[in-house]
Amino acid sequence: MNIKKIGILLESDFYEPEIWYYQHRFAEEGFELHFLTRLWGQEGLTFRGHENHLNTIYCWESFENMSDEELNSFYAIIVPSGMVSDRLRYTEDLSKIPPATAFLKRAFANQNIIKGIICHGLWLVAPATEIVKGRNLVCHPNLHGDAIAYGANYIDEDLVVDNDLVTARTGGHCHLLARKIIDMINERG
Repeated sequence: MNIKKIGILLESDFYEPEIWYYQHRFAEEGFELHFLTRLWGQEGLTFRGHENHLNTIYCWESFENMSDEELNSFYAIIVPSGMVSDRLRYTEDLSKIPPATAFLKRAFANQNIIKGIICHGLWLVAPATEIVKGRNLVCHPNLHGDAIAYGANYIDEDLVVDNDLVTARTGGHCHLLARKIIDMINERG
């Protein structure tokens, strides 16, 4: 049996309706969902959502030190909306890119992995703009200038697909992002 794995980066201040949607929608397709984070030496961490739902998610899987074999077993890696990417782009050593951005660069190096970036998720790209330079994408309107500064081609649409990169405007467009990723995974078999 071919397990179709999707990784979603996670930290506190996630946008609950988006994450809830992914949890249910990808499960409907039989996909295996993995929340990936930086565990800071802990066995697991509990993250709180962005809104007033008081929703929490316990995460025990780390993207740090993930082998190439394990990374390549994912069909898609998603950088969600909310403040997740802002929190994940922290680095203790300013001479190095944040571990989450390094992980994203590794995912971008494999064209067989679909990369989904939605809304403010584009912030995670800031330390490695070369991965989106010249690529078509959309992001939250507040990040329009960031996208241009990164050298990306901002397309004013709710969903933009550029080969293995799927982007959506806001967390409210998560259904479009999920639908496209599902279709792309199913097309690949």
